[in-house]
Amino acid sequence: QVQLVESGGGFLQPGGSLRLSCAAAGFTLSNFGVSWYRQAPGKERELVAAITRGGEIIHYLDAAKGRFTISRDNAKNTVHLHLNSLKPEDTAVYYCNTWPTRGDYWGRGTQVTVSS
Repeated sequence: QVQLVESGGGFLQPGGSLRLSCAAAGFTLSNFGVSWYRQAPGKERELVAAITRGGEIIHYLDAAKGRFTISRDNAKNTVHLHLNSLKPEDTAVYYCNTWPTRGDYWGRGTQVTVSS
């Protein structure tokens, strides 16, 4: 069964940091580009960052530039999204998918809540 599983979310104060992880089951993630999306309450899902199979970063959301970093560890079949200097407006459910995305690969996401 092909599955992507996000983890690492949490509740934290503004200015904090988190590392989100995207792990794959049933296929080799290192063979694919990977993307991170987020969806805040009442808003559409938006692309946060994307990285190619070879590790080239091909997209960052403007609001994430300078604060978020996408990286991949092919040996562990995992892709990370490092979130720094978090703001309340970063509160959302964060999802990973391949790049380009596949509709049947969406997981449950991981909740990130930033609040004082």
